[in-house]
Amino acid sequence: MTMAPAANMLDHLVPGGWLDSGRGPLYLQLAQRIEAGIATGLIAAGQPLPPEREIAARTGTSRVTVRKAVADLAARGLIRQRQGSGSYVAPVPVPVRVEQSLSRLTSFSEDMARRGLSSQAEWLGRGLFLPSPDEVLTLGLGPGDMVARLDRLRRAEGRPMAIERAALPPDILPDPLAVGASLYAALGLGGNRPVRAVQKISAVSLTAEDAALLEVAPGAAGLKIARISYLPGGRVAEFTRSLYRGDSYDFVAELRIPEELS
Repeated sequence: MTMAPAANMLDHLVPGGWLDSGRGPLYLQLAQRIEAGIATGLIAAGQPLPPEREIAARTGTSRVTVRKAVADLAARGLIRQRQGSGSYVAPVPVPVRVEQSLSRLTSFSEDMARRGLSSQAEWLGRGLFLPSPDEVLTLGLGPGDMVARLDRLRRAEGRPMAIERAALPPDILPDPLAVGASLYAALGLGGNRPVRAVQKISAVSLTAEDAALLEVAPGAAGLKIARISYLPGGRVAEFTRSLYRGDSYDFVAELRIPEELS
């Protein structure tokens, strides 16, 4: 194996406009720079990264910074670390693409399980908060009411698929910390599982912050879904705003022709 790929990556890591102490943790900037080099083919799948000491010397950062950057890439599955032999670019995963029906009201974890896919949730925030005007209006909250919020990054087979931000009345979900893998399963235990929902879907360009969570380029295409879910008696139980990767989801709706027109 030649050293050309590693040399190319080291040249790619020469500090320039991409490394700035005023732009956040250096290890995250370094991880993003290495990720960009991998994405452009400077080092192919299965090839080793340059040694830690060489990356530190070329970037002018500490080995601790390099180690944290490599750990971040490994945690996201972009590289693999082999004891005693360094870090290697991980094989390119088979893309996960999901076709979801708009005629069924299911949770993300239930939907993935039905397809034989593993699902994971990474908590971005949860608890009881002062509601926004939209939440007060949509959920029918009264003066002085709090709102239960659950913000999660949803993954399928380890790949980030969606950002979900759910808001619920506190009497329907009094303890957001009690929610496990499935919100609907937790609501079902309390007899508050929604039975129908209205969804609005629109195309968006992902912000830099949301794109970083979904591991796509800033400005990439996404799908924004606003969902209002209802209990059997008609009360609003959930107001969820979600962002889905545009390259991973196809939403399908079944349409029927009215009998009088058929």
